[in-house]
Amino acid sequence: MTVQELFSLQGKTAIVTGGGRGLGQYMAMALAEAGANLVLGARHLDALEETARMLKPLGVNVLPLTLDVTVPDDVRRVVDTARETFGTIDILVNNSGTVWGSPPEDMPLEAWAKVFAVNVTGTFLMSQAVGQVMLQQGYGKIINMASVAGLGGIDPRVMDALAYNSSKGAVIAMTRDLAQKWGPRGIQVNAIAPGWFPTKMSQGVLARRGNEILDATPLRRFGTENDIKGVVLLLASSASDFMTGSIVVVDGGISA
Repeated sequence: MTVQELFSLQGKTAIVTGGGRGLGQYMAMALAEAGANLVLGARHLDALEETARMLKPLGVNVLPLTLDVTVPDDVRRVVDTARETFGTIDILVNNSGTVWGSPPEDMPLEAWAKVFAVNVTGTFLMSQAVGQVMLQQGYGKIINMASVAGLGGIDPRVMDALAYNSSKGAVIAMTRDLAQKWGPRGIQVNAIAPGWFPTKMSQGVLARRGNEILDATPLRRFGTENDIKGVVLLLASSASDFMTGSIVVVDGGISA
């Protein structure tokens, strides 16, 4: 295969959760630019429709659907609709996520439960539902969104979010275990662990501690749209056919 063929997603179908803004929107754009048809899911349809309008000039089909990844019936509806519309589901990007900032000693149990419901249970529910389709197909690629926050502890002066950090550690463990379980059956499961990208979720921390974060980042900058697009395309395409259970860190060297 040529390099162009290795990275082509022509004729493929991808589901991207949380695809209406931030990293989810960037990754949806990358997959569409490589030729994939897209199903975008999130709780707020207006953001998804805006992303769909952005992608329309690329000539791919984009289907925006409301989705709460913590609700099994919602998950099943989106997966069934994707399969009925496009015939196959080749790629799943589990990007939906939430965060709660609080010192561990003060964190409400409801906040802990909400973060784990979205970040961990939501990733499981989507992976399970799409995995059932992929197992029938005998192939598929699942890409989970982890974080460098799931690789180790973080100074609370920078980010005091125990539930988020713990949930991303769980996503890393889930990625590796699913890779073991489903690899022999044709499904590859990998994860991306981003560092600091300017998004709605990170804007508060970057406003308060941005200079300190930059000083601790060897590349001395935050991540950009292009820094995540290439990585998700790698993991979604044939270029990564010998990768599974990998956690690809994209953080400018902050975890080095």
